[in-house]
Amino acid sequence: MSKKKSVFVFAKAQMSAFTGGLLDYSVMIFCTELLHIHYTISIAIGGIIGAILNFSVNRYWTFKDNKAYHSPVGIQLAKFIFVVAGSIALKSSGTYLFTNWLKLDYKITRIMVDIIVSLGFNYVLQKYWVFRKPAVETLQEQD
Repeated sequence: MSKKKSVFVFAKAQMSAFTGGLLDYSVMIFCTELLHIHYTISIAIGGIIGAILNFSVNRYWTFKDNKAYHSPVGIQLAKFIFVVAGSIALKSSGTYLFTNWLKLDYKITRIMVDIIVSLGFNYVLQKYWVFRKPAVETLQEQD
């Protein structure tokens, strides 16, 4: 994949993550502030809802050029659920730890943790594992 195309895919992935993240963050605030659910649980609820949007956008738009959408949706979904579970665990625990250590509002530490998890965990696993281009097509491109 060319550098220009890699940057384009990265930008699309970040737009998808941002959109899913906005939904996720809004649900977290709603659940915590209005329903009085502890923010670590609200992060999980928001994470699941945001993940549904993120998976759909990534499968049919972000990584579509990788022909990953030809892969069975069940296999991709199983991998994606594994990534989302890890992401939610990192975001909940990271937000809790940063909130307690730094004595900052959970809304601020959540954004800090989201940036780290989004770039260092979610994007990498989605690109290279969940929505990976099948090996046969990768070899054909190199010829």
